[in-house]
Amino acid sequence: MTATLIKGTEIREQILEEITAEVKQIKEKHGVVPGLVTILVGQSPASISYVTLKIKTAHRVGFKEIQDNQSVDISEAALLALIDKYNKDESINGILVQLPLPKHIDEKKVLNAIDPDKDVDGFHPVNVGRLMIGGAEVKFPPCTPAGIQEMIVRAGVETSGAEVVVVGRSNIVGKPIANMMVQKGPGANATVTIVHTRTKDLAGHCKRADILIVAAGVPDLVKPEWIKPGACVIDVGVNRVGEKISEKTGKKIAILKGDVDFDAAKEIAGSITPVPGGVGPMTITMLMLNTLKALKFKLGIA
Repeated sequence: MTATLIKGTEIREQILEEITAEVKQIKEKHGVVPGLVTILVGQSPASISYVTLKIKTAHRVGFKEIQDNQSVDISEAALLALIDKYNKDESINGILVQLPLPKHIDEKKVLNAIDPDKDVDGFHPVNVGRLMIGGAEVKFPPCTPAGIQEMIVRAGVETSGAEVVVVGRSNIVGKPIANMMVQKGPGANATVTIVHTRTKDLAGHCKRADILIVAAGVPDLVKPEWIKPGACVIDVGVNRVGEKISEKTGKKIAILKGDVDFDAAKEIAGSITPVPGGVGPMTITMLMLNTLKALKFKLGIA
């Protein structure tokens, strides 16, 4: 039996509608809306495309949105001063600095300069610590892991007591999602194993998983025989493996593959995310949710 598709595009629409309704209620009751600023240094086409989508989504849900574009040769001191300005701006609830930054700027120093209560990406060490503690301490879970957990919950997959295997140990996806799934609470209470390229019997570990989360960045790494029949498979990988001509536009577009052999895996798994259209759409969605949370924390209504 073919697996049920967990479509990030559909779940995104549900969440964005929920955010829009809540923003409207807060505006009517408190006279404010969430404020989000995105700082873009330079003119990287990939960064511009991603930032443009953030802006479009922020406008859609009713946020105040500021796009602050800076020259590629801005000094580190000037960028830190700019962040400090937005830290002090009462109308701004979320601050994003689009990465990567030019080589003359220390990314770690820049990210650490953001007020943790406005760090809606969830990368500041304070927010990493809050995530580790769990429970009410958590303010802003990193957006991609938060999107993964939301997809699992909304797909109706049972997490309590489940064997979760996370393939990948990055600070952006692997480590945080493992920490989130092991916490007490809804969408968690799981038994979690993290595996990686140095793990012995990688296939054997994956085969045990009731929920398999793959974020390794290796096309088709996970073979169908690695998957437990009926498991939930979350494929975070987005790998460019070539180009093709779009039937709609006639232009060249990238051919994308996940970290899981999708065509074979869907015949074994109980549910699975496609690539594209799976985890990808959830990242900006959860960014909007974190920004809404930031305002609610400030208003004392979270």
